[in-house]
Amino acid sequence: MSKYLVVVESPTKAKSISKFLGKNYKVMSSMGHVRDLPKSKLGIDVEDNFKPHYITIRGKGELLKELKKNAKDAEKVLYAADPDREGEAIAWHLKQYLEGNKDGEDPNADALCRVEFNEITKDAVQKAVKQPRAIDINRVLAQQSRRELDRLAGYKLSPLLWKKVRKGLSAGRVQSVAVRLICEKQKEIDDFIPVEYWSLEGDFLHEQEEFQAKLLKVQDKKAEIANEEQMNEILKSLEGVSYQVISVQKKQKKKTPSPAFTTSSMLQEANQKLGYTSKRTMQLAQQLFEGVSIGSTAVGIITYMRTDSVRIAPVAQEEAREYVSEHYGKEYCPEQPRIFEKKGHIQNAHEAIRPTSVQRTPASMKQYLTQPQYRLYKLIWERFVASQMADAQVENTAYDIQAGECLFRANGTVVTFPGYMKLYKNDKKENVLPDIKEGELVTLKKLRPEQHFTQPPAAYTEASLTKTLEKLGIGRPSTYVTIIETIVSRGYVSRRDKTFHPTELGIVVNDLLMEYFPDILNVEFTARLEDELDKVEDGSESWQQVLADFYGPFSERLAKAEEAIGEIELKDEVSDVICENCGRHMVYKMGRYGRFLACPGYPECRNVKSVDKDGNVEEKVIEESDIICEKCGSRMVVKKGRYGKFLACPNYPECKNIKSIDEEIGVPCEKCGGQLVKKRGKRGKVFYGCQNYPDCQTVYWNLPVEQLCPECGRHMVEKTNKNGETTVYCENKECPGNVKKAAEGKRGRKQVSEE
Repeated sequence: MSKYLVVVESPTKAKSISKFLGKNYKVMSSMGHVRDLPKSKLGIDVEDNFKPHYITIRGKGELLKELKKNAKDAEKVLYAADPDREGEAIAWHLKQYLEGNKDGEDPNADALCRVEFNEITKDAVQKAVKQPRAIDINRVLAQQSRRELDRLAGYKLSPLLWKKVRKGLSAGRVQSVAVRLICEKQKEIDDFIPVEYWSLEGDFLHEQEEFQAKLLKVQDKKAEIANEEQMNEILKSLEGVSYQVISVQKKQKKKTPSPAFTTSSMLQEANQKLGYTSKRTMQLAQQLFEGVSIGSTAVGIITYMRTDSVRIAPVAQEEAREYVSEHYGKEYCPEQPRIFEKKGHIQNAHEAIRPTSVQRTPASMKQYLTQPQYRLYKLIWERFVASQMADAQVENTAYDIQAGECLFRANGTVVTFPGYMKLYKNDKKENVLPDIKEGELVTLKKLRPEQHFTQPPAAYTEASLTKTLEKLGIGRPSTYVTIIETIVSRGYVSRRDKTFHPTELGIVVNDLLMEYFPDILNVEFTARLEDELDKVEDGSESWQQVLADFYGPFSERLAKAEEAIGEIELKDEVSDVICENCGRHMVYKMGRYGRFLACPGYPECRNVKSVDKDGNVEEKVIEESDIICEKCGSRMVVKKGRYGKFLACPNYPECKNIKSIDEEIGVPCEKCGGQLVKKRGKRGKVFYGCQNYPDCQTVYWNLPVEQLCPECGRHMVEKTNKNGETTVYCENKECPGNVKKAAEGKRGRKQVSEE
């Protein structure tokens, strides 16, 4: 029997930290949240001071029973969920359940049972379990307040959208503000009227060295050339004139490195430099935080990735400074550790995102990481180390060249000392100018007039939207990804060429909410609510008062809107795709499984096309198989349905024969030695059976791995939950090993790294 039970929220995290603790500790995973508000009803008693009614999340009952059994056997339970509001809430809910407390009541509230660490390393974990604290109820209430605010807004607004716009729609408190920002940006783009203007650049020579200069002034006024006629007048005035350098300006400038990443800056940089979506970046960062297998040990190689702090622990600063001095030279290390100032309300107990050890260089870690993991780790490592390096020094040079009534300017930049840029390079190239003295003449080689038109504002990308949300105070490190993924999945926004654009549905819903619920979409109001939640966390604001201040005006507006709004007819969004059957422009529709293209000539023309996430037509490629249809003798083709790929006869509808595709998983059947294959039932449910069926009737309902259960001899199975957390266990209900626990199981198929 273990003396301590340590509960974390992730199996991967459990596997990593269990190796750092001795035999007196047993580590188990809760597989994320264990309790939540019910999906089928509001779950909040507004009349009873907004009291929440929590229920056990479906599918967590058996797991909680197992946790409770182990908790009774242990002398003490330690809750080691992530160091943020969500982690604090998970710890509190687990404690409430395992100790049998009613909601809101905890006679043992001051118990020192909460363990928190910012990195999953041996030293950090062992230190944390020796310094438990009480659960921070204010942090729990801040999480609960956000959850209730989102539930009140979404649960009340969604039925209104069902009745007035379309069934199945939903609205979110913060997500709706993001949609508004994108709608407003799109309106700016649509309303933009291009204006013509011209520029003039010259190629010059000085002692056979070529350089460029741009027209800056005409008759001592800023050069503003509106059309070709004005440009021709300027070109005529320059005929036969000499070009003399009348001013030489050289300025030394220092460039300071950026601080180590916050969540927001990491999402932006990974999007811009690596092309990763916010969701992809956070998935990879979670993997790097929870543990990477290095030989026989799993260790977290970055600190916690949900943070708005730029603070760095002194020991990490010193390690970085020593590395810089040793590998780049003492001149690259500033005299004092570099400390960045915090901005606004941040959880400064957290650190910025950094490697847990600078000695784990990207090159040394590459063999243990997938390519996407490596690229993100390299970005994090270099950003952190560069943040502790010396300033870069550059020399900016400007030559003013007089030519009649025109003044040209040449600008050049030279790096005189690279400093941090030696590691974290700037994408801008140097522009080196020849050495010219004031008063010298230069030779004109060629003048290059060019016509331009002013450009509309750029549509939001993931990077710029995240930056705007952060700047406006909307959302927090734990919510940026959810905001973006939600507005896309709900069909309010589409991605085109990596930029966001509102759909017709998004515009209609935004207009409706703007008219009747301006506070919900008000940027300042939403940011102020975020500040109120921060005050709840630090204990200076009542959570019930925050909810009451929101819900009172909101419920009044809701009642008025239900009476005033008539049913809204949603216009179809016309595409550029022509229906090959009847020649009409196809339109975008929203179906149960997302957007698709349909012919507006329905029901006379029933042509439909699948589209990708950016709204582009997914071209159908006919993939023939080696399987012969036993009904008509044709070679069957591979089709894709709602449950994945299957075999179908190409002579449909004359022949309607279909077959499932059996996919080998590389694991042998323990009964007959045949291969286990992936199959689908009639309703699409995946299961795994022997290829020798019906002679062998071995079946598994979760993915089998090569590892055999030591108790019953069947294959262990692997199950992944919606959070991407994986558990390996024996699914034989009659086996004593039927306990869902983290285990090392070598999968019987190659893991392919995603780029």
